[in-house]
Amino acid sequence: MTGGTRAVLELDDIQRGVLSPRPTPYAAAYILFRVDERAHGRELMRRVSTVVTSAAGAASPLGETWISVALTCHGLRALGVPREALDTFAWEFRQGMAARATTLGDTGDSDPRNWEPPLGTPDVHVVLVALAPCAARLEAALDRARPAFHALPGVTAIWRQDCHAPPTATEPFGYRDGISHPAVEGSGIAGSNALETPLKAGEFVLGYPDELGGVQTLRPEVLGRNGAYAAFRKLHQRVAAFRRYLKDNATGAGDEELLAAKLMGRWRSGAPLALSPLRDDPALGADPSRNNGFLYERDDPAGFVTPGGCHIRRGNPRDAAVAGEPRLHRMIRRGTAYGPPLPDGVLADDGADRGLMFAFIGAHLARQFEFVQSQWMNDGVFFGAAGTKDPIAGSGEGTGDFTIPRRPLRRRLRGVPRFVVTRGGEYCFMPSLSALRWLGDLDD
Repeated sequence: MTGGTRAVLELDDIQRGVLSPRPTPYAAAYILFRVDERAHGRELMRRVSTVVTSAAGAASPLGETWISVALTCHGLRALGVPREALDTFAWEFRQGMAARATTLGDTGDSDPRNWEPPLGTPDVHVVLVALAPCAARLEAALDRARPAFHALPGVTAIWRQDCHAPPTATEPFGYRDGISHPAVEGSGIAGSNALETPLKAGEFVLGYPDELGGVQTLRPEVLGRNGAYAAFRKLHQRVAAFRRYLKDNATGAGDEELLAAKLMGRWRSGAPLALSPLRDDPALGADPSRNNGFLYERDDPAGFVTPGGCHIRRGNPRDAAVAGEPRLHRMIRRGTAYGPPLPDGVLADDGADRGLMFAFIGAHLARQFEFVQSQWMNDGVFFGAAGTKDPIAGSGEGTGDFTIPRRPLRRRLRGVPRFVVTRGGEYCFMPSLSALRWLGDLDD
């Protein structure tokens, strides 16, 4: 990995949505637009460049309220970005998420043919994300942004998803979420694990050296510098099925919660097994200064405490001895719940759509997001368990197993079904503020 000079990030040109962890609680909205008239699309870019919050705005009067904007490859084409510029973007971005379905494990119920329209179609051009500490302030933020896209008949809003993070920060399966956030060199934002060395800025923002010393660039430079790739996915969660599986495989209520912790790698309170292996510790789970401060290799190399195949150890093996270098596959991950919660104790599906709006931010779609999805979430070869899948978010269809290492005999759960179904998603690019202005000033 590289050493040398620390990056000095141009925070006033980077969208705040790239680097800032989200507050708790908060409300958010994803709004998708289609551009039918190039001139109006360019005008939209000019207008949103004055609305988007920069990463230097963490102390702004708006506080924990911000607007982010991203474009798909179809959107860049709709604005008239020259072919020679488009060809410098990552191949995966140019293909689009729907075309990458097999690699991502989006098969069966998650196949793009089953996605919610217009997700995964050429109609999705611009993605606007608004975030605020509560629903009222979210609507106020959207009111401030509305002039940017109103009175532009060549730009049409085609989809909206409202979502939220409750005060408990729990997602639909009942786990505290949003705990882990990497430290990014030069960002001025502390990571959630003080034991982790900050990652090079170029792992997440284009135009800066990454962990291998390379610099991701686009042509022209103004289009790429200070931008980032993003992936967002609407993930439906089968909460009733998850609860039934735990109950059917547990020996009692206490064992049910232990199984839930072993599948995730954390108790549902957020307390990690690595720091609280025998019982839940809600105070630890709710303490952001402690609940992510752990590694694996020294104390738990074989996964007797935190199983190698559990969700959080697959998503971030930290210092564990695995095939590959975990630092090359770190990513900024955010999840926001949508839909009504399933009432406690209910084991029957009520037909409501609920789940998580997942967001990835990084500079390397292939070796970050796609690698984690294909090699860590949907295969276990990296830790010596080839063919196994993430028991929480993997693409299993009821034929997979999950092993819990223990002495004297390991425990094996069989027939792990698919608990998470992809309802749609997009690969996007989050331009810098100066790139938004450049897009607005394009001339045929």
